[in-house]
Amino acid sequence: MVNHDSPGVRALRNAGYKLTTPRLTIIEILEQYGGHLTSTRLVDLVQERDPSIGRASVFRTLELMIKLGIIWPTLQGGSTVNYMLMPGGHHHHIICTNCNKLIEFADCHLDGLIKSVQDEYGVRIDGHLLELYGVCSDCRALPMVRETK
Repeated sequence: MVNHDSPGVRALRNAGYKLTTPRLTIIEILEQYGGHLTSTRLVDLVQERDPSIGRASVFRTLELMIKLGIIWPTLQGGSTVNYMLMPGGHHHHIICTNCNKLIEFADCHLDGLIKSVQDEYGVRIDGHLLELYGVCSDCRALPMVRETK
């Protein structure tokens, strides 16, 4: 059951959109899986939960959720698009360039930079996605993975 006070539901409601079954189902699934899903996997999960929700509805809902800043598409592994939940308008993770492991972290310490960018360019920053790339500790322990500096 979807939490009607979740950031995604609040964003839809605050923007004046109806809380339709497809929208609520997609938000619930994204929240259940932490938002790291490909569109193919999301369509499969939606259809398992409610076969009446069509593929087109899923893609229309994804477009709307990107527009509202609820989710953001990001490349993982070079070519696979994953949809990331953007709770509070931001999301941060490290992607291992060797095994594609995703490591999430909470505080990016970007408040000063965001304020500076807002002042310099006269914009209001509503959200951000921070992706850092490197080699995780598991891969660094492998003899065949070399360190890069």
